[in-house]
Amino acid sequence: MLIMEDSSSCSSVVTGPPQASVLQRTLERLSSTQCLKLRAEEAAPLAVIALQRYLSEQSEGQQPDSYSYDVTVTDGVWRAKCFVHPDLNHLVHKNTLRTGTDVYITQCSFVYNERRLGHGYICIEGLRCDAQGSAVLPRINDVSSLPMLIRHGMERSLVLQSDVPLQVKRKHYLSLWNNDDPEGDIWTSGCAPSQTVLDVSKISLLSSLDLSSRNTWKPLPLLVKIIHKSRLRYYGKFGLKIDYPYQAYFEVADQSGTMSLVLWNELCPKFYQRLNVGTVLYLQNYMLKQSYSSRTRPQMDHHRMKTFRSIEICLNPRNPASVITVVSPKSVLPQWGLPEVSYQFTTRSEVDKLTNNSTRDVIGLVTFVSRVERVKCKVNKGPEKYWTYRWVHAVDGTSDQPFILELFSSSQAEIFSRICPMTYLVCTQMRVCQVEGSLPYLTSTCETEMLITGYHKGQPYVNDPRVKSFIQWTKTLKDNVVLQKTAVGGHYCYPHPPQIFTQSMADASAQVPLVSTGDLKKELETLHYREHKKLAIQGQITAVRYMKNPKTTQSQPSEEVSTDVCEQAVPDPHNHPSAAEETSADSLTSSPSDKSSASSRKRRIQMHKAAQSSLSRGGTPTKRGLRHKNAQEEQEQEEDESNSEFEEVQHVDHSLQSHNQNQDSSVLCWESSSWPKQREDTSEHLCQGGVYQDSISRRFTFDEKNVLLRWSNLQPTRWTAEQTADSIPPARCPGYYQVTILGINKKIAFDAAYLPVMRSDDPRAVGLPQDPHGNTMLSCLSSGFLCPLRDTVSHSEAPLPEPEEILVTASELEDTHVVCIVDLCHLGGDEVEILINKVYRVTEVSLD
Repeated sequence: MLIMEDSSSCSSVVTGPPQASVLQRTLERLSSTQCLKLRAEEAAPLAVIALQRYLSEQSEGQQPDSYSYDVTVTDGVWRAKCFVHPDLNHLVHKNTLRTGTDVYITQCSFVYNERRLGHGYICIEGLRCDAQGSAVLPRINDVSSLPMLIRHGMERSLVLQSDVPLQVKRKHYLSLWNNDDPEGDIWTSGCAPSQTVLDVSKISLLSSLDLSSRNTWKPLPLLVKIIHKSRLRYYGKFGLKIDYPYQAYFEVADQSGTMSLVLWNELCPKFYQRLNVGTVLYLQNYMLKQSYSSRTRPQMDHHRMKTFRSIEICLNPRNPASVITVVSPKSVLPQWGLPEVSYQFTTRSEVDKLTNNSTRDVIGLVTFVSRVERVKCKVNKGPEKYWTYRWVHAVDGTSDQPFILELFSSSQAEIFSRICPMTYLVCTQMRVCQVEGSLPYLTSTCETEMLITGYHKGQPYVNDPRVKSFIQWTKTLKDNVVLQKTAVGGHYCYPHPPQIFTQSMADASAQVPLVSTGDLKKELETLHYREHKKLAIQGQITAVRYMKNPKTTQSQPSEEVSTDVCEQAVPDPHNHPSAAEETSADSLTSSPSDKSSASSRKRRIQMHKAAQSSLSRGGTPTKRGLRHKNAQEEQEQEEDESNSEFEEVQHVDHSLQSHNQNQDSSVLCWESSSWPKQREDTSEHLCQGGVYQDSISRRFTFDEKNVLLRWSNLQPTRWTAEQTADSIPPARCPGYYQVTILGINKKIAFDAAYLPVMRSDDPRAVGLPQDPHGNTMLSCLSSGFLCPLRDTVSHSEAPLPEPEEILVTASELEDTHVVCIVDLCHLGGDEVEILINKVYRVTEVSLD
């Protein structure tokens, strides 16, 4: 007999499911065996509909993984929440095991909790992951209506029926990809403020609070207004016996000044999302303690109020239990003397003059949003954790340049994930970063609050003069004009590297780490999903190949995992479209402005015909080079006949790339004369780097808004039907260069992609130094762009050199010692992005 939990969380005994169920059969078989191993023909697809993370329980005699995972799967008849064995955690780290896809369980067991009656769960010990979409989910109308499969005798287990971890020592889930965002049903929001009549005749002012008398003094209530709110801090660690180890800081004010307030532990899930800037609180049973001096604080000079920093107000769930009353805005009286919330908005035209590390508020119209990435937090102790962040460009009409904003998650997951072009974005308490060689940018702080269109109503800043001025400016804009300047997702890194690479012996933390190729291999192996790292490697460039299309992960048969699921994709030198196919694809996307310069480009190509032979080893054309030359002549003839465009970017889709698997006639390459011998002597060649579909930004449209947001955000914790509703729009890829770099000791080589900036409206062009250069291979790698991006006379896109024109100059790389700055990012599954950010000559390197 099985227990079915319906969508209203009420359990009832049923004799069985309405139809045959893989999950039911698996659970029945587990009743008679300790460990169940399923043959390939027995395994059936189960769709992953939820993947949830929490701090691991510490086992005796062994160091556990920092975090554990519960996965909820369905066969279309039942749902079952299962525990993921720690040996499979790497599948989550790489986003191979993820929501919206199918898995095949190959080994599992049923685990009873020996310290609690009536509690147990399925532990998945082996599985195969299907990298493609789900075969199960399209058959399900409402996944939440499916009954939850629970073993007979465990129907009264609240854990099995609640949004809490299967490991009973943990009481709550964490956000899947960071520790800053609230996650789960325990977080309360949207409760109506209290209408209770308050006795404000006997209250304390902040100025009257005295730490020295805290042991004998019974505090009177406080009546304060929140003027700043920090993001959540999770301080959970092994051995800490606190169910909800959270902390959140607020800055509160009354007529006498401002003071810090700290919300502790269980009070965070209950109140954090209800307490916002401008909220009025009536506080009782609070505690006072000495302030923690090392924490960050918001900049509040513009409030022009006295700040009391020696003590802080503590609100605790017990000993004593603080009483927090959220006062309705309609009940707030002017005679209470509570101050107004003030802001310090700055315009883009003023940012260049602001001092480094000063703090300002900004408002702008978003034009670009990068994909969400993660960076590992440097912690000396405790479990590892990641910060999630994204880059945003926003304009306010006061400058030709946008605000460049680095936004870390601020415990506002719903807002952070919905930032998109054409929305009005307000960010408070942003820190100014003045950097050499790049435009200044602003980065978020612990006290930053973000608000977008749909959340501005009723906010204290709506009547700020600069906000009103911005709104007036936006009324002069036309959507179709602004949309042409928008972009979403793709690779983006800021600030740009300085002109001189300096290795500081005194301050190693202030620079890009210079690592060996052996270290690079370790970094690639340990990189987690969407984790970004910037590294410097010295060596020499031994080969360059021009690639027309982004790489795609080929569909592989699902593979059983108890180690790695898939091997890293290896670049295929034959994975390129033919010249004729390229011409056909290009002609579909050519624009009149690009066609106007077609003849000049053809003339440049003809001028370089004789130089094509240098694109080979030792100055002798390779067979591949000759094949390309013949194909190029045929292509030029077709261009003359059809007036199609060679350089214009092409729409790339999976079917086209699959069709062109065995075409190699478009490959352009250069190799160092010493590379064939050096290649034989290398111990390893790391080939997984490249440009993928996720590396390239897309133009934003309102029709594709939701699918673009899902694509640029991190993999969701829970599956929704919208996840598979639409496909991602194809990338517009201008081509890229695959560069082979041999380490300085000539033992390990690796491939990295160079994706140059080729248009002035590329988000990566913002703030990029655009000093003229000769478009040699080395000068392009050093500058990051093809010159010029814009015609200074017509102010239109300028005709750029062809790949063969650039590669013909690659011989200057021969035996040249360089330092390469590379960006690493794990895109999920097999895809590891290795992109060259900048190449330094040895004359551009210094020791400090």
